[in-house]
Amino acid sequence: MPFRLVPAETKLDFLRLRFAAFVLSAILIVASGLVFSIRGLNFGIDFAGGILIEAGTENPPDVGLFRSTVSGLGLGDASIQEFGASAVDLTLEDVAGQDAPSNYSVLIRIEAQEGGEDVGQAAVLTVQNALTEAVGEEISWRRIEFVGPKVSGELIQDGILSVVLAVIAVLIYIWFRFEWQFGVGAVVALVHDVLLTVGLFSSTGLEFNLTSIAAILTIVGYSLNDTVVVYDRIRENLRKYRSMALIDVLNMSLNSTLSRTLMTSVTTLLALLALFFFGGPVIRGFTAAMIWGVFIGTYSSVFIAAPVLLFLKVNRPTIEDAAKATP
Repeated sequence: MPFRLVPAETKLDFLRLRFAAFVLSAILIVASGLVFSIRGLNFGIDFAGGILIEAGTENPPDVGLFRSTVSGLGLGDASIQEFGASAVDLTLEDVAGQDAPSNYSVLIRIEAQEGGEDVGQAAVLTVQNALTEAVGEEISWRRIEFVGPKVSGELIQDGILSVVLAVIAVLIYIWFRFEWQFGVGAVVALVHDVLLTVGLFSSTGLEFNLTSIAAILTIVGYSLNDTVVVYDRIRENLRKYRSMALIDVLNMSLNSTLSRTLMTSVTTLLALLALFFFGGPVIRGFTAAMIWGVFIGTYSSVFIAAPVLLFLKVNRPTIEDAAKATP
């Protein structure tokens, strides 16, 4: 007997909870805004500025040793990321059977040091000496960069712009594919998800960096995909059941897509939970945001995007005319 997360047929009255859902979302958004205004975001080196050091080793590096060594230097927040091995200078002798030399790269990021350039240079020297002693092998220092406030400010602007453009693109796409009410509903759901995700970073103190922007954009894509599936079924049922009340059509559509929605969410969560617990600290902020995004993306598709159509009163004749015009 196949496993079912939900029964084959459900008749849940989702729209009965629409006012409670809107109140809950409003409270969470206001709370997120208050926390953000008080605490702000814990900007990472990408946005706050800092020092980037790329180290190279001949043997596979012990990232845990790198991380514990740098973290114990008292230089503030630090992140360590391994790039892996890349074969270089491959020759005919290597192909004939000799081992090709491999280089391993580790990117070390430490926060900006107060006191100017001299203090920053001293911090770099401290990191280099400590790692050389701890690792016990020759380390090549391939790149040292100082990320100033101007560059980090530009990254913040570009990150915000990317999220805004993504939401505008969603509005245009949904507007052309469906009707304007669907576009407004999708954008309301996406803005809801973005604001609550930013509130998560602010309230938990998770580091906010370029990876966090990637997480937000991924959440936007996930939520949009779920919303479009629900909207497709709503439009189909609006054409099929012309005399049925709009609220009943919305409930029917949500129930018919419930199994797909929950199965997608559960399978995605299983993968994300594995990454969260076993993926290491480098991607933990990303996976934490994505886990939160799966929950709120599913919630907003059901309790935000669909009820908005009821408040805006979708125009059935427009949908039927569009269906007739489609070859």
